[in-house]
Amino acid sequence: MPTKTLEGIFAPITTPFAHDEVSYDQFKDNVQKYSRTPLKGYFVLGSNGESKSCTESEKLKLLEVALKEKAPHQVIMAGAGYESTRQTIEFSKKVASMGADFVSLVTPCYFKKSITDDVLIRYYTDVAEAVPVPVLIYNAPGFTGITVSPKVVEKLSQHPNIAGMKDTSPGNIAAYLDVCAEKFAVLAGTVNFLFIGLTLGAKGGVVSLANAFPEPCCELYDKYTKGDVEGARKLHSMLFRLNQSVSGAGGVAAVKAAMDLAGYHGGPPRLPLVPLTDAQREKIRTAVSTAGLI
Repeated sequence: MPTKTLEGIFAPITTPFAHDEVSYDQFKDNVQKYSRTPLKGYFVLGSNGESKSCTESEKLKLLEVALKEKAPHQVIMAGAGYESTRQTIEFSKKVASMGADFVSLVTPCYFKKSITDDVLIRYYTDVAEAVPVPVLIYNAPGFTGITVSPKVVEKLSQHPNIAGMKDTSPGNIAAYLDVCAEKFAVLAGTVNFLFIGLTLGAKGGVVSLANAFPEPCCELYDKYTKGDVEGARKLHSMLFRLNQSVSGAGGVAAVKAAMDLAGYHGGPPRLPLVPLTDAQREKIRTAVSTAGLI
């Protein structure tokens, strides 16, 4: 069972690149800055981290830096999902031995026609029973083309070593919260429905906008949990509009551009992804300025 709780705001942190090589010094600097924010922790080696574009040795070194530079109270979720159960277990054990608090597993998807509910239930159960740290479901249909069903969530949420899920699917969070076990933490996967998720019973969020603007994302959560629902709603409105111009418009490249504006190391994504154009960057600058964040 988890020794650290899944409540609050987590940043799915990005990977800085310089000349298409991982810039570990810039990554270290980012984590040091995040360690002084109210963030509850980080999702390392996820989609925003361009994990699919990194080698295993790069992933392990990034995780090592994050574990060393985070604040003592902050929690680390490590992306450890592979297409095969065997690879997932092997990598999950590696990151657990390094000190990751949770492993987050995106759904296998290459053979998506064969990834049925029963297959998913067996995949997550097999991993959860083989690894020494709690498992999180990562539901990301925008990347995988697979949406985890409420049936799967209901079943897996009862497993003692499956602690929660990051949900980036549109419109399903209410159904998951309706069927999941009480101990299972559902985390909104985007700031777009963080506020709505909190009102329905979500425990927090893993939101890409927190890479550039962790403080207002954490403030929304704090206001809501302290009973200032109207204050949280107003922050939601501002952050929602901003997010439409950032990750909602340009994905990882746009998140990194917003980070550059906020004083973090964003930089370019790894090829074949390309940086934003000057015109796109200016639109983000305008949106951030309109939101009063620069």
